[in-house]
Amino acid sequence: MSSPIVVIPARMASTRLPEKPLALIHGEPMIAHVWRRAAEADIGPVLVATDDERIVAAVEAAGGRAILTRADHASGSDRIFEAVSAVDAQGAHQIVVNLQGDLPTIEARAVRAAVAPLADEAVDIATLATPIARPEERDDPNVVKAVGTEVAPGRLRALYFTRAPAPWGEGALLHHIGLYAYRRAALARFVALPPSPLEKRERLEQLRALEAGMRIDIALVETAPLGVDTLADLQRAREMLAPEREKL
Repeated sequence: MSSPIVVIPARMASTRLPEKPLALIHGEPMIAHVWRRAAEADIGPVLVATDDERIVAAVEAAGGRAILTRADHASGSDRIFEAVSAVDAQGAHQIVVNLQGDLPTIEARAVRAAVAPLADEAVDIATLATPIARPEERDDPNVVKAVGTEVAPGRLRALYFTRAPAPWGEGALLHHIGLYAYRRAALARFVALPPSPLEKRERLEQLRALEAGMRIDIALVETAPLGVDTLADLQRAREMLAPEREKL
């Protein structure tokens, strides 16, 4: 496939966990952990797109590359589009992976899995989901559910995303993982669209793409990475990423 680039949007503002990208996990900022996981996926160059020079410095200290972007972006998708447009104006990278900067436990194989559905030329955007195993997640609005129809083993065509427990009836529910792989043209189209009615109602950006008739396919993975939004999440991430000698 056409030379992917992984872009990690990271902004300093966070109401629940101030300066979240710089929160230390075993002596290293969280954004450095995410950058390293993306680099381990080995699908292409990795770039952090941020609004703060302190994040740039942290990434560069870890050996990565970062770029300053505008501070007024409404979403991470807008931020990564600005970054890719700046560093790759010639369009060498025709697949753009949007990896959130608060997923320090993301597995490299999950990043690789997100790109796979784009081997099908009919797919505009690819993303991830995993079956919900914990009963309390079924009714948790913070756990977004993906609804789709199988098109190949381990791959679905997305029909809807919702904070409600869906679909109704017997069977597994899918926990959507907010990692996206865009075709470059699809990303350009997406960020040019206005927020859609269902997007605003559910507060889920991906519904904008579905309402515009864009195709999103879902690759199934075994587990969901931990998203760090609170101090409790941060402590859990520290426990999950502790060196083996500290877990004994």
